[in-house]
Amino acid sequence: MVNPSIASRAAFASCVISLAVGTAVRAQAQEAQDIEEVIVRAHPLSAEGLAQPVSVLSGEALQRALAPSLGETLQELPGVHSASFGQAVGRPVIRGLGGPRVKVMEDRIDSLDVSVSSPDHMTMVEPFTASSIEVLKGPSTLLYGTGAIGGVVDVHTGRIPHEVPESLSGSVELRGTDNANQETASGRLDGGSGNFAFHVDGFYRDADEYDIPGYAESAALRAMEEAEGDHHEGEEHDHEGEEHEGEEEAFGVLPGSQLQAQGGSIGASYVGERGFFGLAVSSYEAEYGLPGHTHAHGHDEEHEDEHDEDHEDEHEDEHGHEEHGDEEMPILDLSQTRVDLEAGLDQPFEGVRSINFRMGYNDYEHVEVEGEGEVGTTFATEAWEARVELAHEAIAGFEGAVGMQLSNREFSAIGEEAFVQPVDTQTVGLFYVGQRQFGDLGLEAGLRYENVEHDPSDGISRSFDLGAASLGLIQPLNDNWTLSGQVDVSSRAPVAEELYSNGPHLATQTFEIGDPTLDEEVASNLSVNLFYQSETLSLSLSAFATEFSDFIYEANTGLEMDDLPVLQWSQQDASFSGFEADATWQAMTWGNGSLALNAGFDTVRARFDDGDNRNVPRISPQRWRLGAIANWDRLTAELSWRQVDDQDDAAVNELPTEGFDDLRLHVSYGLSFGRTDVVVFFGGRNLTDDEQRLHTSFIKDLAPQPGRTLEAGIQVRL
Repeated sequence: MVNPSIASRAAFASCVISLAVGTAVRAQAQEAQDIEEVIVRAHPLSAEGLAQPVSVLSGEALQRALAPSLGETLQELPGVHSASFGQAVGRPVIRGLGGPRVKVMEDRIDSLDVSVSSPDHMTMVEPFTASSIEVLKGPSTLLYGTGAIGGVVDVHTGRIPHEVPESLSGSVELRGTDNANQETASGRLDGGSGNFAFHVDGFYRDADEYDIPGYAESAALRAMEEAEGDHHEGEEHDHEGEEHEGEEEAFGVLPGSQLQAQGGSIGASYVGERGFFGLAVSSYEAEYGLPGHTHAHGHDEEHEDEHDEDHEDEHEDEHGHEEHGDEEMPILDLSQTRVDLEAGLDQPFEGVRSINFRMGYNDYEHVEVEGEGEVGTTFATEAWEARVELAHEAIAGFEGAVGMQLSNREFSAIGEEAFVQPVDTQTVGLFYVGQRQFGDLGLEAGLRYENVEHDPSDGISRSFDLGAASLGLIQPLNDNWTLSGQVDVSSRAPVAEELYSNGPHLATQTFEIGDPTLDEEVASNLSVNLFYQSETLSLSLSAFATEFSDFIYEANTGLEMDDLPVLQWSQQDASFSGFEADATWQAMTWGNGSLALNAGFDTVRARFDDGDNRNVPRISPQRWRLGAIANWDRLTAELSWRQVDDQDDAAVNELPTEGFDDLRLHVSYGLSFGRTDVVVFFGGRNLTDDEQRLHTSFIKDLAPQPGRTLEAGIQVRL
């Protein structure tokens, strides 16, 4: 596996050592002072409430939900699913929309990686270093650009401190699972003195290939392959039989699902009376398998001469991970260095509350390595994004923010199996969002203009002028009920991969063809939300409907090229609609304890306007959730059950997906030693060992989710 970089080792080691020293000192200190947790949210209007649905995951709820990928961490939230590609990759899907339509950010700046280029590419935002994660559901293009036509996931890390903390604080966490022997260590430390504040964080994760409850291939795919095999006759059939002789179908373990990752960050800020300036440098390295190659092949005669029988069996490679037969699984080896800076100033001049400048620069590269150790494709991107945001005092009754956003991305994919040519992309955006009260009625409005230019190394350059507008209302009905709604029109330019792809893609085992003549897609959205809040009950109901003009999607043509299925980027009008519900009831309280019950539901329906089969590909199925959380003195226990329905509304050349149950348990016990808190926890996921396949996953018929997984860990907080 990849050797941890010096920066990663230094960040994590500094975090652990500093926290250990700080813990020893604080254990002799006087009585602890309560620390108020402050969640910094991405949207400048969120302090007053948003017409747009928003979910924030933080504190103990975030700790219980943590998983290797961002999508898996968030998938319990109503309306949020994961587009997994094994345990390493899981990009969030919001209300049926994923890929470039969901903007993943780190502290209000894009992740700047290549995760939108392909479903097998990891998102370079680490959940274990997050202090909170905010999810904006529905179009968020006004503030964050055309890539946010489906929603925003903003991971708050605190890597650039805004204030000097009163005392040293931090945490170290160790956890491990029985499935895949996964081991995770993470830590963070925040402190400062005088006008200077600092932040250090780091993480390390290692996992073998994970266990699955059955075959890697789905029953539907195996049945289809068997039916196709029955149609072959004569010499062609005999030849195919010889070609697959000795082929063993993967069972019980998902080949290529191993993972190792490590990273860390060091940040510091100068904080004055009216503002701050800070800088953070972070690194991320990972090496993970690319599942979906589900057969382990026996040796041919040439290999039998070279290797003895012991090598025909399953064995371990130099990193301790299993190989299958003589076919080593392909892997993806990546490294990233990122630099972030931010400056903020309160009351810079009359009429302006604050001004904030934020910039991120990223240097990213990964290599897709074939089973024989040959480099298939090298992906590289050098990108930066900057935004300046000015919050003003009331003008004609409106308080809000005006700003500019700039970005530049130099992307290349080089190698025999590079499916997209090098492309440079520049973006310029201007935006305004504001709010005003008319008695109890709150009004939100905003506008954005954006220009996107794609300049390929060979081919037609494209330029898109885009616009977005939004109007939202928030109306309290009484002390408990609040009604809100939002109408918006937004547009998205096709990304480079949708325009210029043309070639075989190793990881997804497809031949992808773009269309350089694609137009921008336009979405007209209406959402309505009803909230209830009392001392014992909270309830959230949301409904939405979106009409897409020239919706961009990847169509499975049913054809083959170079023995690979051909996927063609296409456009067609489409309609999305759905409903979400989330409720929590404080059922009872006693002495030092309480019991809360919760329930959730979400559904999405997505249809093209024309065609014999109008189903949009990879749309998330209907889900139900029930749960209970009990607190008793130092003990907390959460039991949850989630039912995912069958997805029978399959698109053209797409197989339906069977539903599944997911039973989870999380138990924690806390102890205090002065200012130091220690939490020991135990949990289990998929306790019924169901075969779980996510319809949103590109390889759902080749790679199910992990089987029964037990997890234990300890967290020390200062």
